[in-house]
Amino acid sequence: MTEAPVPILMYHSVATAPNDATRELSVAPEAFAEQMACIGDRGFTPVNTADLAASWRSGRPLPPRPVLITFDDGYEGVHRHALPVLAKHGFASTLFVSTGWIKGAYDTGGGLDAMLDWDQVRELAGADVEIGGHSHTHPQLDQLDDDALCHELIHSKEIVADELGSVPASFAYPYGYSSRRVREAVRETGYAQALAVGNGLARRSQGPYAVQRVTVRRGTGIEEFERLVEGRAIARNFARDRVLTKGYAMVRRARQVRRKAISSRV
Repeated sequence: MTEAPVPILMYHSVATAPNDATRELSVAPEAFAEQMACIGDRGFTPVNTADLAASWRSGRPLPPRPVLITFDDGYEGVHRHALPVLAKHGFASTLFVSTGWIKGAYDTGGGLDAMLDWDQVRELAGADVEIGGHSHTHPQLDQLDDDALCHELIHSKEIVADELGSVPASFAYPYGYSSRRVREAVRETGYAQALAVGNGLARRSQGPYAVQRVTVRRGTGIEEFERLVEGRAIARNFARDRVLTKGYAMVRRARQVRRKAISSRV
């Protein structure tokens, strides 16, 4: 029996007044609350990333109408605005943190807006939020050489483990970018599963290291959100994104080939 596809929602910032850098991928607190109510009203059951992957590996059935709620980067609004709503509904979720963006001893200053601190991350972890890895400084991983790639993956995983006392099992690629080399490095680092973007429903056939998600933006109205969570008209909703992604992927591959050619001549 083939498992039914699962919608995985990708959020970033939940904020009343986001800055310009995060505005497009932020969601207003009121909109987030309405979206979570929609999930509850339609009978969906949120699960975290590790539980979804474990079910697909073992064949253990998922709960009725599974859905994943995920957050990238580590913005402070996840604690301030999203956590109370998630707790109200009893919803599980996953937060993927870029460890160099979290306020504290490892902060590189790269965070794009108000970021979480480690006490807040620990509070989220204690409230049914799975904490996963999202690299250290949020680079385009497929553009890094092997040493830099390994450092980004291993350093961030070690920081999460040190701060939370448990090793993260799930990973999300910054910008959604990966390659066979990156996926293999993520696997070798010890992550059991990893999420991309893709703007499509998640399917077991995608494999544990290329699971797709759908993007929730500030401009995502409730009717569009209902279509996303129901898995309807996703291709049409993200048609323009796919064209842009394919075009940019060609540019990035050309840049990578050029860097390799320059490096081989040095």
